[in-house]
Amino acid sequence: MDNRDMKKTRFFAVLACLLFVFADLSAAALARADDLGAQCAGISDSSGCTSLSSAGCKALLQKCADFYDQQSAQLAKDLTKTTAQKNTLQNQINSLKKRIQGLTADINEGKIMVKDLNIQISDTQVSIDKTSRDISDSQKQLQAILQSVYEEDQKPSFVIFLSGNLSDFFGNLANLDNLNSEVGNLLNSTKTLKTYLAGQQIKMSDNVSQLQKTIALQTLQAQQSQEAQQEQSQYLKMTEVQFQQQQKDKLAADQASAKIKSMLFQVAGVTQAPTFGQALDIANSISQIIRIRPAFLLAVISQESALGRNVGKCLLTNASTGEGKKMSTGAYMPKVFKVSRDLQPFLAITASVGRDPLNSPISCDTFGSMGPAQFIPSTWSKFVDRLKSLLGHAADPWVIKDSFAASAMYLSDLGAGSDEATAAYHYNGSGNMARIYSRTVMTRATCIQTFIDSGTMSTSCQNMIF
Repeated sequence: MDNRDMKKTRFFAVLACLLFVFADLSAAALARADDLGAQCAGISDSSGCTSLSSAGCKALLQKCADFYDQQSAQLAKDLTKTTAQKNTLQNQINSLKKRIQGLTADINEGKIMVKDLNIQISDTQVSIDKTSRDISDSQKQLQAILQSVYEEDQKPSFVIFLSGNLSDFFGNLANLDNLNSEVGNLLNSTKTLKTYLAGQQIKMSDNVSQLQKTIALQTLQAQQSQEAQQEQSQYLKMTEVQFQQQQKDKLAADQASAKIKSMLFQVAGVTQAPTFGQALDIANSISQIIRIRPAFLLAVISQESALGRNVGKCLLTNASTGEGKKMSTGAYMPKVFKVSRDLQPFLAITASVGRDPLNSPISCDTFGSMGPAQFIPSTWSKFVDRLKSLLGHAADPWVIKDSFAASAMYLSDLGAGSDEATAAYHYNGSGNMARIYSRTVMTRATCIQTFIDSGTMSTSCQNMIF
């Protein structure tokens, strides 16, 4: 074995080893994916990962959320491909239908032409038969005339003289000659007509034969097109079944992802005013469920309550009149609610979460704003059912994660996914104060986003946020 053969042998040996390793790694990766899928399915079908620590549960839930998101994204690509296949097959079927319709029209037209030619052939045969009879009659007349001429020619001269009518004799002979000539011409023209009609009949028969061949070919093409259409229709049915299954699989993946993210959000919450890191974790978690930028959500909460550090400095003292007091001094507040709009919703909200309405902090601005997101009670009431569906329990305006979820939901409804400044403006109401509020929120959002991206924050931003 020369040096080149040894190198080739070593190369193929190394290649075989690499292929073996890659195959082993691929198999291991698939096994891990199957294991993760089974774990995630188990968690999604249960109430969570109670057997793990909080950190371990959070890490697994994040993996499962990513797993279902990737699965959903792949199914979305598959649905796009399947939709394209469906459209292609449908276009092919439509094209075949048009071709079959065209061939069917041509076949029907050809059949009508064949029928018409057969009628013409039949009529021509009738004409040929009549012409043949005319020729036979003319031949008989000519034969009789020739016989008469012959008989006249055979008469002896003395008979003609004895008859005493020589002029009649020659007159009859001349008439017979003229008649003979006319009958001869008629016979010739009749024979010519018969020949022409026979030629036309042959041509028409040839045309019929050619049309019948064309019809047979078109019929075969139509049959083949029909078979192709049936085959494509069968493929379309199979593709539709595949499409429907992919839709079901994607819906299941999206639902599992939503449930996992809801569980992830549950373990992310804290009960007291959060640190900035905790607040960022909650904002990141909620952004996986509701379309909102975490930095923008934190900016709004920061503007409203300094990230939950200031949730109100007043208390309601009279559940009938809306009177209240300041928590720090006990100073009388004639009205801490817009009674006609917010007092009854406030009492209903506190009752639903088991809070004492006379011991739940609210703002002192006569709006009765509640919790870290500073919702007024009538606005919070609009989100009660949606929040319960998301959280799995009655939402509490004073609980950090519940207030974050409500704020994200409201901002998303206001269009935060496409126009954050406008959403912030309407979150605070309207008018000049709302415009100032919106600008301040966007400045805070820029500070927080810079920190998220780079891990640093300017002194002015720190003073604003903290």
